[in-house]
Amino acid sequence: MKTESVWDYPRPPRLEETTRRIRVVHGGVSLVDTTAALRVLETSHPPVYYVPPSSMAPGALRASGSRGSFCEFKGVASYWDLVMPRGVVRDVAWSYAKPSPGFEALAGYLAFYASRVDECWVDDERVVPQEGDFYGGWITKDVVGPFKGGTGTWGW
Repeated sequence: MKTESVWDYPRPPRLEETTRRIRVVHGGVSLVDTTAALRVLETSHPPVYYVPPSSMAPGALRASGSRGSFCEFKGVASYWDLVMPRGVVRDVAWSYAKPSPGFEALAGYLAFYASRVDECWVDDERVVPQEGDFYGGWITKDVVGPFKGGTGTWGW
């Protein structure tokens, strides 16, 4: 696959379909396995993958209610907790119930923080989580930075 620089990604972000295989695993349980994801590409950020709710393991998520956030491009996000036999992982994913114009396709799709689950995969490559706890991008060998999100990068 061709290498992508996050500095070539647009601002405002671009939303696109992807047929790459997206998987999320936690506690040995496959939570997501889909080739029907969407990805958001924004300057200085690794891609964020959004998966259709139909690809989720039934009953694995519950509305967090602990917080919300606002993206100037996508709108108001809600957060989701992962409910597992060994406990709950708080705010593991987020979604947009009513995304802003241009991002309507994201409605109901879920994005996972790779840092809050055991494994995230793009095709057969295990993802490296984007630094920090705000953006939630997935880093693979075909995406190069530097990436925003880590200590000292907020002012970029």
